[in-house]
Amino acid sequence: MKTGLYSRLALNGIKKNRRLYIPYLLTCSGMIMMFYIISFLSNSEILGGMFGGTVMQLCLRLGCIVMGVFSLIFLFYTNSFLIRRRKKEFGLYNILGMGKWNLARVLIWESVFVSLLSLFSGLFCGILFSKAAELLMVNILKMQTDFSLRISMNAVLWTVCLFAAVFLLILLNTLKQIRVSNPIELLHSESSGEQPPKSNWIIALAGVIILGFAYFIAVSIEDPINALIWFMIAVVMVILATYLLFIAGSVAFCKILQKKKNYYYKTNHFISVSSMVFRMKRNGAGLASICILCTMVLVMVSSTVCLYMGAEDSLRKRYPRNIGIQMTVNEFADFNAQQIKDIKASAVQAAKEQGEQPENILDYNMARFLAGKKDNRLETSNLTTLSNSYDVYIVGIDDYNRIMNKNETLEQGEALIYMTQNSKFEGNTIEIEAAGTLKIKKKAEGFVGNRTSAMNMTGSIFLFVPDMEETVSPMMQLADFKGDRFVTLGSYYGYDLSCDDEKQTNIFNSYCDKMQGAANKYAFGMTYSECAAVEKIEFYGLYGSLFFLGILLGIVFVFAAVLIIYYKQVSEGYEDQSRFDIMQKVGMNKKEIRKSINSQVLTVFFLPLLMSALHLGFAFPMIYKILMLFSITDLPFLILVTASCFAVFALCYIFVYKFTSRAYYAIVSDAKE
Repeated sequence: MKTGLYSRLALNGIKKNRRLYIPYLLTCSGMIMMFYIISFLSNSEILGGMFGGTVMQLCLRLGCIVMGVFSLIFLFYTNSFLIRRRKKEFGLYNILGMGKWNLARVLIWESVFVSLLSLFSGLFCGILFSKAAELLMVNILKMQTDFSLRISMNAVLWTVCLFAAVFLLILLNTLKQIRVSNPIELLHSESSGEQPPKSNWIIALAGVIILGFAYFIAVSIEDPINALIWFMIAVVMVILATYLLFIAGSVAFCKILQKKKNYYYKTNHFISVSSMVFRMKRNGAGLASICILCTMVLVMVSSTVCLYMGAEDSLRKRYPRNIGIQMTVNEFADFNAQQIKDIKASAVQAAKEQGEQPENILDYNMARFLAGKKDNRLETSNLTTLSNSYDVYIVGIDDYNRIMNKNETLEQGEALIYMTQNSKFEGNTIEIEAAGTLKIKKKAEGFVGNRTSAMNMTGSIFLFVPDMEETVSPMMQLADFKGDRFVTLGSYYGYDLSCDDEKQTNIFNSYCDKMQGAANKYAFGMTYSECAAVEKIEFYGLYGSLFFLGILLGIVFVFAAVLIIYYKQVSEGYEDQSRFDIMQKVGMNKKEIRKSINSQVLTVFFLPLLMSALHLGFAFPMIYKILMLFSITDLPFLILVTASCFAVFALCYIFVYKFTSRAYYAIVSDAKE
């Protein structure tokens, strides 16, 4: 045969099957575009040269890995729909005299056309939209840049190499399927379908048990650390249970529908239910995949949106004042040392030199130690697990009253207790190792912590006592196995400024210049200085990149779910075409066909959406606890964001239902496009 014949056959095959190939080409191009954009941003010199850009690019490089792995898996999955549809055509070619090597050459040409078209269109769109993505990331970092369009050759090279390898693996897999099949199998592959499966109640019950246990984990875990540890375990269990329930449980569901005579023996239900039972094993796996992708989109988008939109609140909790200084001292007498006063005075002087007056001053002394909780006892030697460990701060009641504008009084042996969102303590008394037992008079209404208490993975407990020195002194002899003292004495000083971030940064730099070498100059301990305006850049670099990746990968997963739904409907439409053709010949009109189609689609189409809503509902408590580790604690706001994300996604899902059901109807009723 002439070489040109193979290329013409390949092009004709793509044109004749454009209903399948156009979505596939769009998907390939979309994957390539997304990968190029992420790769471009992860290597962007503009982002890399900005404050916070390094953190953002690190997250984006992780996103490249996720995107590459998902592209490989998903393109293999979608290509299987194409091959199933094309096998009949290949079987016909084989019977007409084309050998398997000839078929292989046709497939090679098809792969070349698909690869080149996808790479060209994907890279073109990627380069076109990469500047918009870069501007978005720069805006997230609150920076400025020019509008010149750049092309990253490294990103182009990585994209071409990755997807050339993906297309090659897909081609090899296709050639393997053709090689091991005989012409008769190829010719009848599309109509072979699957044998009606038996309803396996044991597998369905196993799915219910596994899912129930995963839900129990999600709602029962109180500690954010445990939530972080158990999250991936619960995810794996939910995925496994979803597949078991959709494969085995959906069969059982259809069997139940068949037993309901008043439902099953109706024109619009009879054909739909019987055809679903016939192929429910494969159908169930597809529905489970759709459900998992929907859940991934909802969890990823809602959590990253919550994270980014709650960034300001989280930033304020981590940096309670615009300028903050944490100092450690060796002895209680150092709290009143002239050196401490000099540091505070230097911070105030740096602001006044630039015409700013410190506001909302926060100044208090504290004793800090880590302890494990056992019943109502805090022990420095009981640090067995993070989930049962606490960062404990002891502060004088006078400092509490001054900061919170209160007038609380305490007797000897009494204390007020304040717990951050990560902590939980019940009881009227609390026993501290070496310090004795304190009676909890009541829970404090609130307190302004510090950077350390906000960022700790463990929860934080603040105890306000009549005399901090008297309470803490017995604990000063406690030491770890290295001989280092458990208790750290420290002081926090900070203030707010009414000027913009740039001026705050200048004031902070001026203070740092004044205090250069302070750690060596002062003998009392160490100082750590912070400026919210400076830290904000890195902060938004992390949160912004997670938000960007969440939205980008969410879009990818949405397209993946849409494509699975579309291919599922189209492939089943071709399988059902002959059945509906027979039913039309025996008197079934197109109106009844449409009712039957709606019955079939509605019966199974919205199951993944409802199941994903259930997954999201049970996952929300765990997601909330994980977000607490990022100092995101506004529960009503998180519920509103999550519900809004689901509402938007549900509208998109309904639109997909309308589109795919129309495509299914066009196939089974021989309607022209």
